[in-house]
Amino acid sequence: VELVVQFQVLNQSCQCLAWKPRPIVAWGAESQHVVAGYSDGTIRVFSISRTEMELKMHPHAIALTAIAYSTDGEMILSGGKDGLVAVSSPRTGMTIRVLADHKGSPITVLQCTRKQYYDFGVEGGELWLATSSDRRVSVWASDWLKDKCELLDWLSFPAPASPEGLCSLPPSLAAFCPWEHGTLVYVGFGMQKEALFYSLRKKQVVEKISLPYFATSLSLSPASRFMAVGFDERLLRLLRCPASDAQDYTGHDDTVHLCRFAPSGHRLLTASHSAILLWELTG
Repeated sequence: VELVVQFQVLNQSCQCLAWKPRPIVAWGAESQHVVAGYSDGTIRVFSISRTEMELKMHPHAIALTAIAYSTDGEMILSGGKDGLVAVSSPRTGMTIRVLADHKGSPITVLQCTRKQYYDFGVEGGELWLATSSDRRVSVWASDWLKDKCELLDWLSFPAPASPEGLCSLPPSLAAFCPWEHGTLVYVGFGMQKEALFYSLRKKQVVEKISLPYFATSLSLSPASRFMAVGFDERLLRLLRCPASDAQDYTGHDDTVHLCRFAPSGHRLLTASHSAILLWELTG
């Protein structure tokens, strides 16, 4: 491992970041831009190839907690500690929309995925979701060029009133399922320790996978039916879906707060307090 380039922003902590998606025309080309969200509510776009900051925007009045590019890389979605979601254009530097549906609860996840125009009978070439720490998930259909943004579904997951023995609640996390279109996976504090598969078409939970603990991180492989789940208990679980077999791995020194499959699906990156682990998936 070799440090290639480093960007420093004084007196601000970086809370979240995302790679710009690769352009379809240059398949195999590396993406050369990364966007980062900061504790002062700013967003900065960095060019890796030019080793410089290209753009700074200030769409939030409070610390950012989640950030994502639209699937074509033309828009940046950002979520704040106050639950506001902003949609900004890196081309113009303007914030074109602010959504207050999750107001009052920090945004934990923002994710975009392509969709076919005939899916769900709504306009737009993109679905995206926002998850907040109060166990709510909103799903949207968007056509950014036409300034369309339509709420497709709104999910609220129940939980017991006062958890005992938990100093802080596990995060609410959701992700679109790469191998089951129109389905999203949700984990969070709830009645049971489980991962829920929710169908946007049927408007209901279609599968439940029980977990040993409440999840602290989640990633779904874009290339095969694998799901990685991290836990507070220094444990990483790799599941083949539908839930046929599960493999548990130790080796973290603390909460596994990040799992991230590589686009190829052959590698998995996990992080805990002071360690970053890279896993190779064989077979």
